[in-house]
Amino acid sequence: MPADVHFRERAPWRVGLVAMDCGPKLVTHLHADCEEGKSVVMSFQLDKSGQAVAFAHPERETSNMADDRQWREMTADPKFRRALVTNGRSIVGQEVVAALKAAGASIVFVGVAEPWKPFRGEDTLRALEGVEIVPLDIGDEKSVADLAADIGGKVDILVNTTEHVRSGGLLDRQGTSVVRDEIDQTYLGFVHLAQAFGPAMRMRGSDGVNSAAAWVNILSVYALANWPMFGAYSASQAAALSLSHSLRAELRPGGVKVVNVFTGPLDIEWFQTVPPPKVAPRVVANSIVSALKRGLEDVFVGDVAEDIRQRLAANPKAVERELGA
Repeated sequence: MPADVHFRERAPWRVGLVAMDCGPKLVTHLHADCEEGKSVVMSFQLDKSGQAVAFAHPERETSNMADDRQWREMTADPKFRRALVTNGRSIVGQEVVAALKAAGASIVFVGVAEPWKPFRGEDTLRALEGVEIVPLDIGDEKSVADLAADIGGKVDILVNTTEHVRSGGLLDRQGTSVVRDEIDQTYLGFVHLAQAFGPAMRMRGSDGVNSAAAWVNILSVYALANWPMFGAYSASQAAALSLSHSLRAELRPGGVKVVNVFTGPLDIEWFQTVPPPKVAPRVVANSIVSALKRGLEDVFVGDVAEDIRQRLAANPKAVERELGA
């Protein structure tokens, strides 16, 4: 039996010796479907402490492969878990709901501000089995607190689909009303969610195979490099990104992952004037589910996001100049 208390409480815990094709042998975590003498695929996963560990799983997908207890410890697979999607009025939010249900989530709570007011896609959402529409306006601290008091202990995965996009930088705006709205929705809304749902999720990070598992933020890649055409929006995204790093550190003791999904311009009405390529909401939703299943923390979705990621690594000043041209 392993000496570490964490593993003693979860015994039996499978570890094994894997001979690499390139020569060395590794002591690694083993998926239950691995067979002695058969080929395996190796990957590095983040365990609940945020440390990278080696994990061996079968070369080919097996039935119910995602149900392995140790694999679920390393990932945040939505299967059998309960999720909250914070904005069901947005197309992105609706696609995330559908993707989570397709991935096997047992219940998806869908936040809707002013739920008495009809919205596009409402009938489709209500028709999905295991979907529950709940009142939630993340810009309203009381609304968030009331919902957390009701379902806070049930949320295993929270997907923040807040969407408040406005064009313009600093000099072409008068006053601060639009900026205040961006801060209220993007930054303060994040604060409200974190303070209301974060403590319960952190405490439930070790609740067995269906524990609280992940917090997901959908962020613009321009949080990493300001795009003056959407300058104030980019700044609010940068603030949310910084806050996500704080949240990641605070949730880590509970074993809850914080996943940041970076996208380029989305194919939604607020980016109508932006030329392609743009990212389809369904692609974002599928990327979120993929990241949860694989246990990733940072994901770049679409050609624009990936291009900026690579160019920032090579020459960040060049990216700043090009975006401002």
